[in-house]
Amino acid sequence: MNRRRVSIFGATGSIGQNTIDLIDRNPDHYDVVALTGAYNIEQLAKDAKRLKAHVAVTAHDHLLPALKDALSGSSVQAAAGQAALTEAATRPADWVMSAIVGAAGLRPGLSALAQGATLALANKESLVCAGELILGTAKTHKARILPVDSEHSAVFQGLVGEDMTAVERVIITASGGAFRDWPMDDLKNATLAQASAHPNWAMGQRITIDSASMFNKAMEVIETHEYFDISADQIEVLVHPESMIHALVGFNDGALMAHVGPPDMRHAIGYALHWPVRQALPVERLDLAKIGAFTFRAPDEARWPALRLAREVMARGGLAGAVFNAAKESALDGFISGALKFTQMAEVVEQTLIQMDAKGGHIDDTMTLDNVLNVDHLARETANDIITQL
Repeated sequence: MNRRRVSIFGATGSIGQNTIDLIDRNPDHYDVVALTGAYNIEQLAKDAKRLKAHVAVTAHDHLLPALKDALSGSSVQAAAGQAALTEAATRPADWVMSAIVGAAGLRPGLSALAQGATLALANKESLVCAGELILGTAKTHKARILPVDSEHSAVFQGLVGEDMTAVERVIITASGGAFRDWPMDDLKNATLAQASAHPNWAMGQRITIDSASMFNKAMEVIETHEYFDISADQIEVLVHPESMIHALVGFNDGALMAHVGPPDMRHAIGYALHWPVRQALPVERLDLAKIGAFTFRAPDEARWPALRLAREVMARGGLAGAVFNAAKESALDGFISGALKFTQMAEVVEQTLIQMDAKGGHIDDTMTLDNVLNVDHLARETANDIITQL
């Protein structure tokens, strides 16, 4: 049996760990080329040794001695730093999970596409910051991108066998996060601990806070626009507290195709891992009679201004997505550190977009990796300056 060569970038995060869970159930089917992580050296080394990975990479150079010690006695090679991440992505693989959080996932993802791998894309920032570049690189090298966000996987599955010209709209759902039912006046006093507790999903802290602010959904709206090449006015967001309908596709005959499943990321990961074959997955089977009802409501953009900002970014085009993401990450850092109130994050992002658009054409630069990373750097500087003034 030919084993499938796989690499997992962001192996120690929630997406990476769920991917490893699926691979570890049938280890004889896979040849694990590379696992990468950041600070969780113990977990990275443990998984690398168990899966017999060729190389384990930490993003941080100073942690290389610790990683070498943790891998001592195994055949797994240890490496560290950004250059090592990129080198790992150039190693031949059939399937690569891109789950590094933030713009740091852009370069490894491009490297994987350039060697023709199938890229399972969980890194939202890649399409938000550089959709044209990512999709163009995949086309040039005849590589495939499969969406791993639950919403985009749901849309992708709903489009199987369908003609995109028959699609009228795409509806992506949002749980509403930790504060969906809070009085508006209380949001400014929301604490870090409160924002870090998701009612439905078990995720990392940053994405959980992004869910509460709806910046996560704003990013997904931009991703939908880029990946499926549909206009912004064809994309809708619905608040769906049960988190079981992940997306719906509306067609020109009035039909809606809905993807329904438990709030378990192994569903979307497994679909991408086994595509184009649908295989059994260890996820909950829903009892619809027990659930009883699904509920929906329109999102209040006064509560979640990130959705309005996403539409402004799509209308602006160019490198506005890179500015949006960088400002969002800086604002999130500010909230986590205590420098910002919860409601000030959107204010920082909006002011960064305004100021960057006034700074001599950066948003209109040609979309190259260097330009994207330069705009990312400038936007972070601008956002940090705004934070210090608030």
